[in-house]
Amino acid sequence: MADETTETRSEAAPSETTRPPAASPDTALAREIARRRTFAIISHPDAGKTTLTEKLLLYSGAIELAGAVKRKAQQRHASSDWLEMEQARGISVTSSVLQFDHQGLCFNLLDTPGHQDFSEDTYRVLTAVDSAVMVLDAAKGVEPQTVKLFEVCRRQGLPVLTFVNKLDLAGREPLDLLDEIERVLGMPAVPLNWPLGMGSTFQGVYDLRADRVLRFERVARGERETPMEVSGIDDEKLARLLPERLLAELREEVELLAAAGQDFDPAAYREGRQTPVFFGSALNNFGVGPFLAGLAELAPPPQPRPSDHGPVTPAQSGFSGFVFKVQANMDRQHRDSMAFLRVVSGRFETGMSVDHPRLGRKLRLPRAHRIFARERESTEEAFAGDVVGLVNPGLFAIGDTVTAGVDVRFPPLPHFPPEHFARLRPVSVDKHKAFQKGLRQIEEEGAIQVFYEVAAARREPILGAVGELQFDVVQSRLEQEYGVATQVHRLPHRGALWVLAPAAAQAQVQWPMRGVMQAQDSEGRLVALTESEWAADFLREKNPELELATSL
Repeated sequence: MADETTETRSEAAPSETTRPPAASPDTALAREIARRRTFAIISHPDAGKTTLTEKLLLYSGAIELAGAVKRKAQQRHASSDWLEMEQARGISVTSSVLQFDHQGLCFNLLDTPGHQDFSEDTYRVLTAVDSAVMVLDAAKGVEPQTVKLFEVCRRQGLPVLTFVNKLDLAGREPLDLLDEIERVLGMPAVPLNWPLGMGSTFQGVYDLRADRVLRFERVARGERETPMEVSGIDDEKLARLLPERLLAELREEVELLAAAGQDFDPAAYREGRQTPVFFGSALNNFGVGPFLAGLAELAPPPQPRPSDHGPVTPAQSGFSGFVFKVQANMDRQHRDSMAFLRVVSGRFETGMSVDHPRLGRKLRLPRAHRIFARERESTEEAFAGDVVGLVNPGLFAIGDTVTAGVDVRFPPLPHFPPEHFARLRPVSVDKHKAFQKGLRQIEEEGAIQVFYEVAAARREPILGAVGELQFDVVQSRLEQEYGVATQVHRLPHRGALWVLAPAAAQAQVQWPMRGVMQAQDSEGRLVALTESEWAADFLREKNPELELATSL
């Protein structure tokens, strides 16, 4: 019996002369890098960003139902909004990474907070992607936070795809929305499909490039749309499919687009000079499939990154990456800190030795994790374009460069001056140790800064944040993750100025009589917390020899 098994295997195996040659390491690396698509989703709050994220995962097969991850034959509850405060309030507080495969491509989706109080997290995430998806509410159009985030994309040179959401509800005319995108954002908007009706009359979209109608039906478990091929906008099939008024509107609008609109230019899109637009309703799965197909077609592969030694290309020899996010306690079972690393070039391998330029030392990276919201899975390798999680025992900080076989450093990531301040106290003094640990880990994530008043009798932390909601996040996380109830007392200060001078010069600083608190940050550097622009101007005018910085 053993002989028969051996003989069968021998016959089934290809001979040495017919086996195709193995791909060279360089070819295999280039192929894996070419499969990567790393993008962020940006929007104003309530435009439907989180819903679109879940439906992209649904259509790609990464989840079976919105929020349920397919893993080891079990359905685990997972969402891009995984913090308890996010789930309770229905808002995105922190960015998350979701990796999935679709149509032979490997997508790294970075979901971002929409609320302006968490914008610094979003800004850093946008340094780690190669393109962005902008979600607009069909009724509200281009909203203020959308403008701010779009400007960050513009500065980064990111291509932007647009998804106009909530077409199943009453909204503004599609032509009006296209005009607003161009007028407010200064970028031509080119539709790749066109809605058939809106609100209660919304029936699907017309694919302008493929000349076909995708009609949607509300069916169970997110079933896909039913396509109908047509030979043109005047095809008689459309008359059988659409009401007369809706068909007349469609033909008129498509004619206007052909006469006055711009043609889609892939090069202009990749250079950030044009945005292709898709229409749909994420909540009802209308238009998600065509949008995902368009994303797979148009989102660029990993791009070169600037460094102190010129652009670093993805497939060049040597591994490099940078840390753009640090997050503690993603998994309650592990209770650790995770550093999110964007791989810029080459290949990451488990156990590799890397250089850490900021620390001036070598490190061995025992393992990395692929991330799916709060879920993690060990991985042996990763390629340029991927985002991986590194367990962080205090060695990695936001902006750190990590390399192997190449000597480069990537530009520092932006830090934002705090605009709101508050004292933070634990309710129980018995929780002091847990309070200090939790506050230290949360500060490492970069969303808040911690100061201490120089002349205070007690060393109580003062939180500085870009947005006031960060104080609620800190309180919620300290209680949920560290078991520490706290009290927050708002302060009147509105700005911070770091006094960059030797100790002898600091002693000679002329301080205003009011409106300024002398403080130190967690690194012991002198900081002036100012209540008004007048106080900040006084410091500058009376101390012209001092260097005063709004951030470090």
